[in-house]
Amino acid sequence: MQTTASQRPALLMMPPGYENGHCFRELFEQPDSWQRTRAMVDSLGYADHVLDRQFSDEELHAWFTMLRKWGLKMELEVGAVKEWGPTGQKTFDAEHCKWDRFIRLGGEISSIGMDEPLCCVRKALHKSDDYAVTETADFIVRVRKAYPAMLIGDIEPYPFIPLADLKTWAEALDKRLAELGVRGLDFFRLDVNWAEFVVLEHGNWQEVKKVEQFCRQRRLKFSLIYWASGQPEFQRRGMSDDSTWYVSTMQQGYDYAHVNGKPDQYVVESWIECPSHSVPETEQFTFTRSVLDFAQRFVPGHKTAASRPDGE
Repeated sequence: MQTTASQRPALLMMPPGYENGHCFRELFEQPDSWQRTRAMVDSLGYADHVLDRQFSDEELHAWFTMLRKWGLKMELEVGAVKEWGPTGQKTFDAEHCKWDRFIRLGGEISSIGMDEPLCCVRKALHKSDDYAVTETADFIVRVRKAYPAMLIGDIEPYPFIPLADLKTWAEALDKRLAELGVRGLDFFRLDVNWAEFVVLEHGNWQEVKKVEQFCRQRRLKFSLIYWASGQPEFQRRGMSDDSTWYVSTMQQGYDYAHVNGKPDQYVVESWIECPSHSVPETEQFTFTRSVLDFAQRFVPGHKTAASRPDGE
């Protein structure tokens, strides 16, 4: 049976933001150089504070117009509880002005991914998980009230946060939101440092699959980041280049497919200083080439999407 667009999993790409966002800029200044990739992608993502800092009103207005023409959704990676915003209110107050700027310039924010609130509370604020639940829920309440159509997901690291704790966290957060009369999470995303599976014998893909199954049981969309987990260490040793990004990201695709992993959303994302360029998709090891080849190999329903015209 043919997989329809509504049935197939989503594909989100988030290019790196280093060197004043030149990889993001390339996507809009050279649109003809990634047409096949664009036909496969559902959403383009970027960190809200980086998008706000790097680009002018004129640039963003033009680019948001192009996104609408292409039929691409936009996702922002945002804070929820951070060192600079230790409460949901402080973080929301600091961020919503950026979102309002994007909306004023024609941006349509389809979704936000909260950047590791539980991890931040544990690692940086050294407070309890109950505190993380309370403040993250407060942040979500504020977003739901101000932007009711916006989808909200949580991003947490694994194996830094153990499997059992991830489940407890998701359950506790949704319970708190239900008590407040607010819709729960729309998706749950894992940022997997899979190099630790081999180097430290810490974590494994079977447990990631258990998180996926947990999400399915709760009718919660499971989202997974694909990236070159070992590349920062290889960079430190002088052993990496753009091919390392490509090969490593594809390897993660194979590894999770080996345990029959099937996310609801595949996220090809780089926050490291690699690859060096986003385009063209015809050149080996660019960011869009990695997204194109990854989608064709691993994302169900995307093999034939490359023939779809922009805007359909």
